[in-house]
Amino acid sequence: MYRFLLSRQWVILTLVGLALIPVMIELGFWQFHRHEHKVAQNRLIADSLAAKPVPVTDLTAPGRTLPRGDMWRPVTATGTYDTEHEVVVRQRTAADEQSIGYYVVTPLDLGNGGTVLVNRGWISAGNDLTTFPSVPAAPKGKITVTGRMMADETTAGSGIKDTKGLPARQVMLINSTEQTKRLGRPVLGGYIEQTAPEQAGGKPELVPEPDHDSIGPHMAYAIQWWLFAAAVPVGWVVLVRRERRDRAAAAEETRQAREAGAAGAAEEEAAPAPVARTAATTE
Repeated sequence: MYRFLLSRQWVILTLVGLALIPVMIELGFWQFHRHEHKVAQNRLIADSLAAKPVPVTDLTAPGRTLPRGDMWRPVTATGTYDTEHEVVVRQRTAADEQSIGYYVVTPLDLGNGGTVLVNRGWISAGNDLTTFPSVPAAPKGKITVTGRMMADETTAGSGIKDTKGLPARQVMLINSTEQTKRLGRPVLGGYIEQTAPEQAGGKPELVPEPDHDSIGPHMAYAIQWWLFAAAVPVGWVVLVRRERRDRAAAAEETRQAREAGAAGAAEEEAAPAPVARTAATTE
């Protein structure tokens, strides 16, 4: 009845189905782990943003790699802007997530031999990408900046290629190690993403806080993969039953055709032979 399952076609189909089930289950768990990571990161961001601001030197020091647990923590820094060594960071998106321009990064001299990088915000790129853009002037004199503590950007962490040969004072990544080389003096690890004070005229445009409410579609994708895995054996059973039904119907049609053919042959044999008649010719 089910001997067709031993055919080459059905053996291949069954093996493919058996191989797909664990793959789909694993893909479901991969998406589930991504969901868990997103939830944990949202919690970390929310907790960090809600923390009380501390002096930037409490969290970082020259050459220090900022731990993930200190990301987005509010910090304060008091010093004087070094606009001579200000740089712009190319290919950055505005708050509308559509407009492409620059981040303005200005070193803040803390007055005690230390310097911290401050991302003052976003400006439009303009039409000429080969020269240093017109940047809103940084406040003069001593100023206290409040912002979110951010880790140094790297190609491995951000996916942004550190392109060389850019126009003067233009960079691709915000990185304290690279700026230490340019400045020739110690720079605190990481940088401050400014949140206060507000810029004069709203320019540069302050970077909005990271989204920590959306959890993304990963959980939905995980459920989809697990449903696909469950559908494989169900679909296999449906196909087997359909194949069995179709084969049984075909066999029944063949049987009926043979019986009809045999009955027709029997009727022909049982029928009387026709009588030959000779027509008499009358003269």
